[in-house]
Amino acid sequence: MTAPHGETWEDNYSWMSKLDDKVAMRHMDVYMEQEEKYTEAVLSETQQLQNKLQSEIASRLPYDLSSPPFRWGPWLYYRRVEEGKQFPVLCRRLASLNEEFISNKSPFSGFDFTSGKRIEQKLIDYNQEAERFGGYAFEELCEVSPDHRHIAYTMYDKDNDFFKLSVRDLITGALCDKPQADWVSNVAWTKNGQSLFYVVTDHYKRPCKLYCSILGSNDDDDVLLLEEPKENVYISIRHTKDFQFVTLYIFSTTASKVFLIDSANPLSGMTLVWEGEPFVHCVVEHHRGYLYLFTDAAREGQPVDNHYLLRSPIDIAPGNKVWEGVFVDDPNMVIVDVDFNDTHLVLILREGQTLRLCTVPLPLPTHKAAVRLAEHSPRFLPLPKHICEILPGPNYDFNSSTVRFTISSPLMPDAVVDYDLMSDKWNIIQQQNLLHERTRILYGKSSTLIDRSPSSLRFDPEENRHKDEENLWNDLSEFYACEHHNVCSHDGVMIPLTVVYSPRNKKGNQNSALLHGHGAYGELLDKRWRSELKSLLDRGWLIAYADVRGGGGRGKKWHHDGRRTMKLNSVQDFLCCGKFLVEENFVDENKLAAWGYSAGGLLVASAINASPELFRAAVLKVPFLDPTTTLLHPILPLTPVDYEEFGYPFDVEDFQVMQKYSPYNNIRNDVVYPAVLITSCFSTRFGVWEAAKWAARVRERTIYDPARPILLNLTTEIVEENRYMRSKELALETAFLMKMMES
Repeated sequence: MTAPHGETWEDNYSWMSKLDDKVAMRHMDVYMEQEEKYTEAVLSETQQLQNKLQSEIASRLPYDLSSPPFRWGPWLYYRRVEEGKQFPVLCRRLASLNEEFISNKSPFSGFDFTSGKRIEQKLIDYNQEAERFGGYAFEELCEVSPDHRHIAYTMYDKDNDFFKLSVRDLITGALCDKPQADWVSNVAWTKNGQSLFYVVTDHYKRPCKLYCSILGSNDDDDVLLLEEPKENVYISIRHTKDFQFVTLYIFSTTASKVFLIDSANPLSGMTLVWEGEPFVHCVVEHHRGYLYLFTDAAREGQPVDNHYLLRSPIDIAPGNKVWEGVFVDDPNMVIVDVDFNDTHLVLILREGQTLRLCTVPLPLPTHKAAVRLAEHSPRFLPLPKHICEILPGPNYDFNSSTVRFTISSPLMPDAVVDYDLMSDKWNIIQQQNLLHERTRILYGKSSTLIDRSPSSLRFDPEENRHKDEENLWNDLSEFYACEHHNVCSHDGVMIPLTVVYSPRNKKGNQNSALLHGHGAYGELLDKRWRSELKSLLDRGWLIAYADVRGGGGRGKKWHHDGRRTMKLNSVQDFLCCGKFLVEENFVDENKLAAWGYSAGGLLVASAINASPELFRAAVLKVPFLDPTTTLLHPILPLTPVDYEEFGYPFDVEDFQVMQKYSPYNNIRNDVVYPAVLITSCFSTRFGVWEAAKWAARVRERTIYDPARPILLNLTTEIVEENRYMRSKELALETAFLMKMMES
């Protein structure tokens, strides 16, 4: 193969990616069938173990996948799964009729999904949607209109590889004649619920057209408001929380711009309110005559490392608009995310490496100068230790005093929390209780709860602590420990490493360990409690998480220092964390395994190329393994974000670095590689050919060791929606890891 600047390289397995070559694809079908048989034969002796693990894992997966209801106006919205059905149903019921269905029966009081069916309204049955879309029901967007009369949603059409927009009348239950559109990436309702904005992509999945559809109008065609023909321009939309405006974001390689559209008059045009550098993150909100801008754009021409919050009166002409800082910059208290309602501003903060959640009363004082957060009388929600992520919930109701968040930790199943901003009470409304094998799903009055501990706590505004010290979080710290370490990387930068283990099963330095990594797109490494890992923890394994550069949670510089020409930093960070576990006697030197998903698969595979002797085994899930070819000749549509992350192959410097970190191009000759299980999917969206090419080349170049096989496991697209399939796949991965450590 040849690059635009003259470099050439051999690829004897390029035929595997020739999707338009019928002969090659027939060979590929036979080849993949042989791969399946080989994997099945190698792991056949673990079948009994797989069955045991599947039983363990399935017992920990929530049986009731129903979601806790959230209130918006007079309605309670929720999803539930009907017995014997594969996909959920989206429902709602009037909150005023719900009180009589608050159950007081053991084990938990709360929302009664069963008897409450008499007063519920089915909005979308995704089992019926699956019939529309060839047995597959994957929804990307779902937005109820603010008048609660319509719902707009997009479903994935796997045969055509796009998302199809549908609008359903919630009074009649019928699909509306319009709008119906393909290739839809964004939707936003106007305040009266009579108009819907939506964004359409081109066939390269670039969002480039903005339409407005007026429901009930006689016009057959929706109004095209904007079309961006240039290949480097991308658009998106969202409504402000109060539905006063629709915000239009236009990102390009030259600038980022934000426009406002009056929600009450959707065809009145758009007004530019902010302009910044290319491809920055920015969100504009409106609250009582002020626009608020949350962004990480450069300030006064100087780059910044973290997000900050600005505001500006809305009645100032665009040409004279000045954005003033809300808070004085504090490097020890970084704003991670914001949420608004009519009475409060909610902030997710990072203080050092600790995440915190606080509220500030609105409206803010009208003085222009930024002040310290403490001067706004913030109130902090008490949280358990070792929190790794806080995610805002739906929070559609701008006028509600309750906000919802999901709290995640390596030592605790995800907790969905409702926090009443006026009373300072908080409720854990959903959290799996692994000790009692049940899931808490609460809704209604706190007095209805029957349990060993209250569901509602008030914290002391002066002492800022619980009045009740009981552990309400279903925390597993009694059984598992979590440690945080800083590991020195190759260039002296300290890399955070989190280690989770069972103290009673720890065997000195004889343990096996599974090291997770991602390090791409500025995304957080997923360190949430995962029930399937309990099977390893209870057998003495350590679960470790390396927050390498390129990932998120530590500012823009942390991300940039692990992407494009700096990508090798991510690989070195991961290797240093692995060596730390061995050298500090956390793990037996022959019992370290690695795990990576998607771009994390690239990280792990690159680390294996650099130091194959460090790892005994690895699991690569739908990995990105051949960036050079994929970025030069994309089979699937790519975005500027992908090129900004991994490099532009037409740029000589980017290409040369890409050649150094590419897993497929750097497989070592005549060395022993660790055992590797690559999980990929039949769907071409996941690029199964990359997994097949990498496996074939590793077998070709490295020394064969039957105790360290290279296996390819193909899954179906419905694993996440199917409890049986999911537990089966997880059991196979776990059995593979355990077998490799014993052999």
